[in-house]
Amino acid sequence: MTSTLFTPFKLNDTLTLANRFVMAPLTRCMAGPGLVPTEQMAAYYGRRADLGLIVTEAVIIRPDGQGYPNTPGLFTPEQIQGWRKVTDAVHAGGGKIFAQLWHVGRLSHPFFHQAEVLAPSALAHEGTVPRMRELTYQVPRALTVPEIEQLVRDYAQAAANAIDAGFDGVEIHGANGYLIDQFLHHDTNRREDNYGGSPANMARFALEVVDAIAARIGGERTGLRLSPGAYVHLKGDPRDRAVFDHLLGELDNRTLAYLHVGIFDDALTFDYLDGRASDYIRAHYRGTLVGVGQLTPESADEAVSSGRFDLVAIGRPLIANPDYVQRVRSGAELVPYSEALLPQLV
Repeated sequence: MTSTLFTPFKLNDTLTLANRFVMAPLTRCMAGPGLVPTEQMAAYYGRRADLGLIVTEAVIIRPDGQGYPNTPGLFTPEQIQGWRKVTDAVHAGGGKIFAQLWHVGRLSHPFFHQAEVLAPSALAHEGTVPRMRELTYQVPRALTVPEIEQLVRDYAQAAANAIDAGFDGVEIHGANGYLIDQFLHHDTNRREDNYGGSPANMARFALEVVDAIAARIGGERTGLRLSPGAYVHLKGDPRDRAVFDHLLGELDNRTLAYLHVGIFDDALTFDYLDGRASDYIRAHYRGTLVGVGQLTPESADEAVSSGRFDLVAIGRPLIANPDYVQRVRSGAELVPYSEALLPQLV
């Protein structure tokens, strides 16, 4: 297959990607004791180093950010050293790698950290914790303003830790109904202070995190994933459109590595966004855009060629096909993804 997907892409003045393929963040729950990345994880990411950019599975910025078992952290010296083995493996293969920084907010559980569950507002998510269905989500405590300010500092410290661990940059996880996304949607943000109510207030936390990380490691090494279309862990509200209009307007005036659409299926449409979330972001943001959502090599090629996306993130097919880039380039058949692959790293 010959296409623009295999052409280099200049992400910034210091970082050029070998091709337009991005490894989407894929939670695998395979960290070792102390939430430290393992040798097996280093080999897993190293085998995919021929992708233009790898975005890691979501990485916890501090203990109370955990919401799933055995998800890796980036807040202890041991975790930083564990990630150094991962980044060394990727760089040895000529690849580039960003750490996705994560706090799950109300989707956390005291089982993981023996602390309170914190969120923008005291609104519980219905249901149980994936992979640990015996745990029921709890009503979180609404964050105080000083606690929000501390979270901003913690995100920035995690970004600095990522650079210490050898990462080329970070992606802020602001999507999929986790903490930052909870501030951006009316369903989960009922605050009446400077972090709720108006579009500017609801977007404030996300922008503070972006600015703090950019100040610490550089905006050109800072990406952000967003879900303007609510599709998981929270419900959409027509008023959300104004929040994201404001947020994207602000982001468009900042230097960032990229924005990454947070969606499971790019074909999903939202009335309040006038269609696909990806098209909405593209219309409101002039910088580099990473598309995702069940893209095939053919649909990805069409999207990049037509200018809908600059880069394309591939998820589950990369679990089944460590040699995805080679297979697509040669036209070889892809191994179908199966949930049987989830309990292992290949």
